[in-house]
Amino acid sequence: MQGLQRKIVYITLYELIAIASSSVGLALLSGQGAGHASVAAVAASAIAVVWNLVFNTLFERWEARQATRGRGFWRRVAHAVGFEGGLVLTLVPLFAWWFGITLWQAFLLEAWLIVFFLIYTFVFNLAFDKVFGLPLSAQPAPQAG
Repeated sequence: MQGLQRKIVYITLYELIAIASSSVGLALLSGQGAGHASVAAVAASAIAVVWNLVFNTLFERWEARQATRGRGFWRRVAHAVGFEGGLVLTLVPLFAWWFGITLWQAFLLEAWLIVFFLIYTFVFNLAFDKVFGLPLSAQPAPQAG
């Protein structure tokens, strides 16, 4: 599976699991109701969907220009850190506003999410690539014969 179809399946699966997980986590950590936390989780998911499409498109363009093909450990780490770093810049202010807390408190609230999502993104990408195969950008170049 390649191209837009791959991205749609990836984003859908990733975000469904993410919404369920982060709704529970935000409710527990914020001390606010599940409904209030779920709204924040859905908003975060919508932002993440757009960022996911943009980030993965840019990452795959960069990846296609690399001499070394495949997705080794460090490339996967760079992918997870880059993706989550971009989300932090957007979600901390959103959580501060939604939960009525300071930016520092929102960052602390999100600290759990940051750690969870770094691990989740790494594991999800590994599993997704195992099930659906690598995208063309990460496949070894065909050898001339």
